[in-house]
Amino acid sequence: MLMMMMMMMKRKGSKESLALVALLVASASCILPPTKEDLNQISIQGEKYLDRQIENAINGVKEMKSVMQKSSEEHKRFLDDLEKTEQKKEEAMRTAQEMEAKLEKEEEVCNETMKALWEECKPCLKNTCVKYYSRTCSSGSGLVGRQLEEVLNRTSPFSIWINGEKIDILEQEGQRQNREFKNLEEKYTEMADGVDNIFTDSMKVADYVHYSPPVIYLPNFLSPYARRGRSIRSLFHDPFHGFQNLFSPMMGMSRNFFSSMGSMMDMDSDTVPNEDGNVNEDVIITKPYGNGRMTCREIRRNSAGCFKFRDECQKCKEIQHIDCSGKKPLEGPLKEELEEALALAERFTQQYNSLLKRFEEQMLNTSSILDLFNSQFGWVSSLANNTSDGIFSVQAVMCKDSEKKVDGEEEPGETKVSVKLFDSPSMNFTVPSEIPWNDPKFSEVVAQEALDRYKETSVVVK
Repeated sequence: MLMMMMMMMKRKGSKESLALVALLVASASCILPPTKEDLNQISIQGEKYLDRQIENAINGVKEMKSVMQKSSEEHKRFLDDLEKTEQKKEEAMRTAQEMEAKLEKEEEVCNETMKALWEECKPCLKNTCVKYYSRTCSSGSGLVGRQLEEVLNRTSPFSIWINGEKIDILEQEGQRQNREFKNLEEKYTEMADGVDNIFTDSMKVADYVHYSPPVIYLPNFLSPYARRGRSIRSLFHDPFHGFQNLFSPMMGMSRNFFSSMGSMMDMDSDTVPNEDGNVNEDVIITKPYGNGRMTCREIRRNSAGCFKFRDECQKCKEIQHIDCSGKKPLEGPLKEELEEALALAERFTQQYNSLLKRFEEQMLNTSSILDLFNSQFGWVSSLANNTSDGIFSVQAVMCKDSEKKVDGEEEPGETKVSVKLFDSPSMNFTVPSEIPWNDPKFSEVVAQEALDRYKETSVVVK
């Protein structure tokens, strides 16, 4: 382009034109550094470029808000489904507890006979369980024995034959589910508040941008609001690792209750995962004195699983067929009704777990999308806290031409730039020498580089 201009000017024979061309060549080669007015013009062009980036970021935050609104609808459906499942589960548990209480009343009719059998059944059951546990598990047999003794002392004799341990297990699982639900709700609220704060701040910036001159200056009128602001690091944790981090730790917490406690629920499976989802723990086979298998950890956590060894103790077996004034409670309809209620309670407990797991997965996916939006556009919300008079200023441009090294290779030239963006400290970086400072593209390259650096440190919400 410069050569064409020179040829045209030579034809005209204009000394003034040649002088102008020489000036342009000197500027392009960085022989002449930019003047204060040149720096001001570069700053203005850079501000116009940043104006477009701000508008684009505001639109991105609006999309981010839209993603959260869709998530809110999913959250409402999740709460409705969870409430219905919880009601069904509680109803089934109440029925099971009522049936158990009725069986225990019938047990009182033959109290003396039952008591004698029970006192002989308990030590046999304890010794049998500890024996099988000790054969397989490396440690903890004393703890298992003491725990089982405590369970048996507060348990009805009928319980070992009416799956009484299931009620305890289901109650424990209900407590765990409540804790997990509470934790999930707290994380969801944090995420929703975070997005709301980013959106609110971004809309404050948008309101000002839409009524500002083309060159944006964010004045001090926002500073009272800024003083009330909180960084995203204080809203969540310091440092802030992203929305997805809120849910990632939870995914390993909600293991499937029924797969890990399958043996206690009379589920015969070939493998029983541990807490990490891996089958890497010693397994105690309860057959033929039960209907499955248990890991050492499971028995340590719930020694009621030892009830599976009841068939090996004669006195325990006699309790099952005891005759109380012509009635055999464990062979009547009450036991069937109890087991039906427990089966329903198990089913709804598992359904509740499935709902929790599904929603956690949805939140993990949603939070991942929100992190992408936030990393690209969330920076615009921090401008609500901006207290400087301008948004972009090129303070210095220093050029260095390419030069040959001792070995003959050419070291490329570069342009060192010092800029100030929004209210951040001055930034210093280099721009390839192929883009001279008087090229319109120069201001955009410098502004984008400054913005990229700003994004890395300035994600802020209310």
